[in-house]
Amino acid sequence: MLMTVSASRKFENFSTWFDDLIIRARIADNRFPVKGFIVYMETGAYILEKIKNLLEDLLEKTGHKRMLFPLVTTEELFRREAEHIKGFSGEVFIVSEGREKGAERKLIIRPTSETIIYPMFKLWIRSHADLPLKIHQSVNVYRYETKATRALYRIREIPWNEAHTVHETLREAENQVREAIEIYEKVLKALGISYLILKRPDFDKFAGAVYSIAFDAWNPDGKVNQVATVHNLGKNFSKAFEIEFEKRDGSRGLAYQTCYGFGYSRVLAAIIAQHGDDRGLVLPPIVSPIQVVIIPIPFKGQEEEIMDYASEIKKLLEKKWRTTLDDRKDVTPGEKFYHWELMGVPVRIEVGPKEVAESTVTIARRDTLERVKVRLDELESKVEELMNSIISNLRERSIRMMMGLIGDAKSIDEVKKLLKERRIARIEWCGSVECAEKLKEKAGGEIRGERYDIAERPRNSCIVCGREAKKVVYVARAY
Repeated sequence: MLMTVSASRKFENFSTWFDDLIIRARIADNRFPVKGFIVYMETGAYILEKIKNLLEDLLEKTGHKRMLFPLVTTEELFRREAEHIKGFSGEVFIVSEGREKGAERKLIIRPTSETIIYPMFKLWIRSHADLPLKIHQSVNVYRYETKATRALYRIREIPWNEAHTVHETLREAENQVREAIEIYEKVLKALGISYLILKRPDFDKFAGAVYSIAFDAWNPDGKVNQVATVHNLGKNFSKAFEIEFEKRDGSRGLAYQTCYGFGYSRVLAAIIAQHGDDRGLVLPPIVSPIQVVIIPIPFKGQEEEIMDYASEIKKLLEKKWRTTLDDRKDVTPGEKFYHWELMGVPVRIEVGPKEVAESTVTIARRDTLERVKVRLDELESKVEELMNSIISNLRERSIRMMMGLIGDAKSIDEVKKLLKERRIARIEWCGSVECAEKLKEKAGGEIRGERYDIAERPRNSCIVCGREAKKVVYVARAY
């Protein structure tokens, strides 16, 4: 069944536009009867798998070993790291072990996997020769989300990748943080997603971490979408789980650790939100289920000739690109155009009697909707050129949009005004929790952190209390 273009407009009513689009474009259906759990339909499941492949390939090229750990841990193990349990205590799903036998021991379903993985690290690590240890897994984690759930953004079953590393020295752990950031940047660049890399304030860091770095992607409704995080754990977890090793000098010591997570569903949401338009999806070629669609334009008496020509083009292109020929006879070319624009296919090829006679094709690119005529012998190189041009354009357009959303604020009222305009405020802050809480209460946004990738130094006073500012930070509403 063909689907019509939605009446909702992305920048006027983002929520309706997004919810409508993810169902019509076969991304996900959030009508599953258990709140916070969604069904990934064929388009969404395909894109998730492609994102996963991109990330896992980079992780494994940098020495991360793929593993798969159990879903549950014991309540006792979960409580080993005090800050960690404090951070997740209200969000965990709990099951009873052997309930039919009257057992009372509770099992925690992973909200994240530190307390599941680290008891094994204790068994595996004996000396410096066992380090560094770098592992990763792509799994679902479960959090009993108490806020309003939202498909892809805020859900209770979260598909993600998590990596965990163990090191001899603090310097090696710091280098690992930088490597993790570089890996995530490469994946997000391939998808054309733009974001701010922010060091979280201490009151908002990952529970049990020394510090946390987050990738906050912009969203059309002004809220930021945290797509990935990187944490330096120091010795906090190795102390709690007794991850000790024999040092090079023969003494014993606790290991340094890092962990980092990449949210597949949130990255999928960012692709849709940043690149999509009022016609539907606009997909980066690398993750699009179909990269090229061929649409025959029928003409009475030449139908067979046109179809043969279209089939020839399909054979030519499908060697390199995921190509489909829309040969449905009961659907008009215009309806097909609308359908494939909705589905975000990067390149559309139109073939009619003129193209057959001239040995040409007409190509339309999804991101700009521009159409050009190309000779058949130039087609392969032109499609290659277009695929590269599309991702470059998506990336540049997204960065321009993000930079336009950021505004400097010199007062709480200015922060409030920017947030009302669905933008992100950059402010100068003294670093106190009291000022952060007051700002959130009066303006409605939260301090997301300071830039990690570039140095921004304050020149004035804190916009909340008037004391000397210590940091330049970004304020936004968040999912």
